[in-house]
Amino acid sequence: MTYDKRPEGRKFDELRPIVAKAGVIPNAEGSAYFKIGKTVAYAAVYGPRELHPKFLQNPEKGVLRCLYNMMPFAGMGDRVRPGPNRRAKEISLVTEKAILPFINLDRYPNAVVDVFIELTQTDAGSRCAGICAAAIALADAGIEMREMISAVAVGKVADKIVVDLDYSEEIYEDGHVADIPIAMGNVSQQITLLQADGYITREDLKKCLEIAKKACAQINEIQKKALKQKYEGSK
Repeated sequence: MTYDKRPEGRKFDELRPIVAKAGVIPNAEGSAYFKIGKTVAYAAVYGPRELHPKFLQNPEKGVLRCLYNMMPFAGMGDRVRPGPNRRAKEISLVTEKAILPFINLDRYPNAVVDVFIELTQTDAGSRCAGICAAAIALADAGIEMREMISAVAVGKVADKIVVDLDYSEEIYEDGHVADIPIAMGNVSQQITLLQADGYITREDLKKCLEIAKKACAQINEIQKKALKQKYEGSK
């Protein structure tokens, strides 16, 4: 089966339109808005602040906590039940693991940095959008980062390697689908998130990684521009 045309006429290596903003939540130390296609993520950073209860404190470095939440009305599929669920906990954990290598918590002993990520609208790629928003928010909060982190979903729909799958491609029924969220640093290109939903060959995975690098580089430029625009506008 041949996959000939993507939704909205996108090229197979083309991202959906992206909008990113920094400093959108006044009471947070740092915050961000990240929209890719119809998927919208907000991130807010609070801290570093003293971690309680005290037995959780680490005298050598701080602790990072990420909380991902999708609004009940946000999904393209079935309505999400309000409150914590297993999927949200899993994405919170992988988000934390993806971000952790790129921030320097040695500067914040006995402290915690909390990152709250809210998805108000989704059309696939929600964990990647959340990571991109969180990275902007952490930089906006002044948390010391070794490099910026960007994330995107790549994969294969029927016979085509594609970047930034939307919901209609995730549920494509006329051929096999592999969906692979990837997160990486913009300088080292160290990959800290690589998950796969669906079967894909080793050769096709290599192709996916190459287009993910190019896509993350594009996203990184948008993230940096969002931060620059905030501080240029405050002068």
